[in-house]
Amino acid sequence: MPKILILFGPNLNVIGIREPEIYGHTTHAQLVENCTQKGRELGLEVTCRQSNFEGELVTWIQESRGQFDGIVINAGAYTHTSIAILDALKFAELPVFEVHMSNIFARESYRHHSYISPVAQGVICGYGANGYLYALQELKERLK
Repeated sequence: MPKILILFGPNLNVIGIREPEIYGHTTHAQLVENCTQKGRELGLEVTCRQSNFEGELVTWIQESRGQFDGIVINAGAYTHTSIAILDALKFAELPVFEVHMSNIFARESYRHHSYISPVAQGVICGYGANGYLYALQELKERLK
């Protein structure tokens, strides 16, 4: 069974409470359950991790090499600032799907640039919590 790592960056632990007009009402716990369930339906073993710390995300990405078959990542604000996460994703040499709950291109201009996109097989934004489920489905197709 393919193993997928889903990483949630800073402030994604408080979705459902934080700016629900942007991020919706799905809580982080509900999102993890939805992703795990969708993974089971697709025949994927899903592991979800969240951190507000860039270095911890980098470590998990590095450790994913050889342990996982793909990564779904919403690096939150680190998407727009972290060369370290980009370098770790390059090192991991795994298929990557980048997810954003909001449409980052309809928001502040500093959110329009992603350091992750150059190594991602796909970018899904603006679909709320469902974006993660779409990413899992697309990742499953890429792994065939």
